[in-house]
Order: sequence, then structure tokens, then C-alpha cells
Amino acid sequence: MTAEASQAGLSQGSSPAVSTALAQGGAPIDDSRPLRIALLTYKGNPFCGGQGVYVRHLSRELARLGHQVEVIGAQPYPVLDEGYDGLSLTELPSLDLYRQPDPFRTPGRGEYRDWIDALEVGTMWTGGFPEPLTFSLRARRHLRARRGDFDVIHDNQTLGYGLLGDIGAPLVTTIHHPITVDRKLDLDAAESRRRRASVRRWYAFTRMQKRAARRLPSVLTVSGTSRDEIVGHLGVRQDRIHVVHIGADTDLFSPDASVPVVPGRIVTTSSADVPLKGLVFLVEALAKVRVEQPEAHLVVVGTRPAKGPVAQAMERYGLGDAVEFVKGISDAELVDLVRSAQVACVPSLYEGFSLPAAEAMATGTPLLATTGGAIPEVAGRDGETCLAVPPGDAQALAAGLNRLLGDPELRARLGAAGRERVLRHFTWARAAEGTVARYREAMARARAAAADPAAAAPAPAPAADPALVAAGPAAEGAAGPGAIRTPAAEEPVTSPRESRATC
Repeated sequence: MTAEASQAGLSQGSSPAVSTALAQGGAPIDDSRPLRIALLTYKGNPFCGGQGVYVRHLSRELARLGHQVEVIGAQPYPVLDEGYDGLSLTELPSLDLYRQPDPFRTPGRGEYRDWIDALEVGTMWTGGFPEPLTFSLRARRHLRARRGDFDVIHDNQTLGYGLLGDIGAPLVTTIHHPITVDRKLDLDAAESRRRRASVRRWYAFTRMQKRAARRLPSVLTVSGTSRDEIVGHLGVRQDRIHVVHIGADTDLFSPDASVPVVPGRIVTTSSADVPLKGLVFLVEALAKVRVEQPEAHLVVVGTRPAKGPVAQAMERYGLGDAVEFVKGISDAELVDLVRSAQVACVPSLYEGFSLPAAEAMATGTPLLATTGGAIPEVAGRDGETCLAVPPGDAQALAAGLNRLLGDPELRARLGAAGRERVLRHFTWARAAEGTVARYREAMARARAAAADPAAAAPAPAPAADPALVAAGPAAEGAAGPGAIRTPAAEEPVTSPRESRATC
């Protein structure tokens, strides 16, 4: 058994179909030969949205393992790490209807190339979000024209109809979390009938994703919480879902004692007024904290909202000078910003993983986080590797902030323990090894299906890591990225999985 297979837990449960394929002389699942991988992403910007972060880091680590990785993406195009043989980008352009500074633009007549472009524009004009469907249709055409170029195709949460059926190689799909969760939270936050109608129309693509997900032979996800949500929201059979933890770039996100810590500084990452992010509760908590600690201030990695609940809360509590929004910063600047904080905070109502939590912990910055979604799986036990509070509770956030800001020994202890937890469980190298093991299983299953279709059944999902189960009520993994928030008709599109602020 190779390190790839061992890390993914395959020794605990390859399917009978895979075992049969091996007995019949198929390529072994732990075959060490390099793979030719097509990694698809319909949104790939590595500085704005967890999907791009996932593709950037996973592709790099796959290349480090010696595999040939061709990332196939649409705008905003992925920016891949340089200096790795076998890592390349193929641009599969859309009409880029949501680009800045002219989102929801109408293309010129000369921009239309085919019926897929017409479909993309028509869906936007009627209030829908077309990119998962239209990217899947373009990807299908591209992949079928290149049959034989790839050993495996890895889709990063497109879940479009175009990727069903024969696309030229076995398909593995990552679902970070069901976008139906975002849909529900946005509907709950909608304040008018017109807004609710707009939300429902925007998220109409989730019906396609639900139908497509049920037909997928192999689904990867990033946490135990996301696995349970995929089963409950999308109706995917649990034995088709495999948890592969992701994590932080621990070389980049690391402690550095030379960076001065700014008294009272709290850092968070948020996409303006996305309800799922819970920023408004953190702003309310800051107002309470400043009564006792007037030096307390918040730096938000994200775009300052011109209106909405967060802007209203800052005005109501007179926090204009105590809340700073930063965007357009480099990775190095982001890391130093997190290092400079006395507290990193994740106030989200729900996360499928929370890369900002893992990244902050990796720098040794003490973390205050809610228990929304999979955050406890990443952050660990309250009082051991973080401070944990209920989601949507400004009073609890304020109490946690006051406790951390006033106790340097607690900050030091939680910061060191958090870094150690990330190093043990949440690195991109481990994620790549586990992902490749699932690629090999999907390939063996495809060969088994070709030889005997009745025998090809998915392998059972591996057992949870006991160390992660101990971390929280749903603990088994780590997760991430990949959603699009609902815009009002005049608002720009951004992602509730914003991990960098360069949108």
C-alpha cells in the first residue's frame, strides 16, 4: 500500500468491484505511476473564493507528487503556482458576465460564439446564475474532443448536466458543501417578497446540482459536516461520499515573532453582507467590547459594504473609525496582518470548513470561532485549541473577545495549540495524497464496470479520524470553499467563501 492509499484510508475498504478488477489483472489501486489529471473549476481566482484557493493549492501538491495536472477553468482564471513541471492551465472562457467593474453586463454582438453563449446571457437576463451549467457544457465538449488525454477528471463543484455520462475518463467530483445551505440562509435573511423571489431565481441552478449529484459515482468532500449535508440536502448515497481533509499552506501561514502584535487588533475574513458569514454579529460584539477596551478594533479582509446590515450596524454604534476593510493585499501582506492580530475571529453562521480558521491557527494567532457547521472540526475543542461560541450570538462573541484580549497567557497557549493541530491534521500535502488515492479507486472502479457492470459498486466511505471526532459534535474533517452569494439586481457578485479580498 502506497502512502497515497494509506493516507486516504483505502486499506480499510476498497469495494468488491475494485478487488475483482485487481484479481482480473487491472492496474492496481496503489499503482505508483504518475496520473494525467484534468482539474475543472468554473471559478478559479485564488484570491477571492475558496474554490480558487482549493484549486491552487491542490494542483500544486498534486504536481509535487509527480502527477501531470491540467487545470481547466473559466473566468476569473486560476492563478497557479509557478515552477512545477506538469502543472498547466487551459482557459475555457465564458462571457465573463459578472466581471468587475461592470457586473451583469450585456455582451456585444460580436462576442457570441455559439448557443451556449446565448444560453448564458438569457439565464442572466432572467435573474438566474448560468455558470455551473454553461461551464459544464463547454467542458464536456472540450473533454470529449480530447478523449485519451487524461486518466481521471476532477470536477470542483460544477455539478452541471454536461459532466454526466461519458466525458472521456472516470469522474471524481468535489462538493465542498451543498449550495442549498447558502440558499436557505439567504432566504431567511431576505426582507421582502421581491427579494425572496430574486433569491429563489438566482439559486435555481441548485435543482440541477441536486439531480447531477445523485448520479455521481465518486464524491469527495472536505468535512464530516459537509458529508452529512450532502446526504440530507442532495440525496447522495453516503457510500459514494469520501471525506478528504484540506488545510492551510503551513509554510506560508506560520508564526513570525518579528511581526509586532497590535494591541486590541481583531482580524476576520468576510464577504461584506453575506448572511452566512455572520459579520454583523461581530460588529455588534465589537461595540460591546469597546466599552471596556476602547483600543479594540476590527480589520476585515473584504470589501466595505456601502449599505446593508453591516453598514447600518457600524453607523448605529459609531464604529466608523474602529472597523477597517482591506482588499487587494498579497498573500504575504495577509499573513502579516493575521500575525499582527491579538485575536483572529470566525463569526460565521455556517462553514463547510473555514480556510481562514485553519490559516489563522497555522500562524499561531489565537482563534475565536463559532460552532457553525464544520468549524469545530477544524478549530478543535473550546479552551484547548480555540475559544468556541454559538453562531449568531453577539454577546457570546463579545465575552470571548474580552477574555482573549485580556489574557496574554491564554492567547499564547491557544495559539501554540492551534498551530500544532493544523500541522497534524490539515495540510495540503495530506489532501493531495488522499485525493490521488480516490482517483486510483475511481479508475479501478471504471475498469471493473467495463468488465462487469453489475459488479461495480462504490467503496464505503472510510471511518472518521478519531482525533477529529474528539474535536466537536460532527468532527471528521475539514472543508472549504465554493459558493456564490445571491446578489440584489444592482449588486456585484461575490463569494461567501471569500478567502482573499482582491475581488
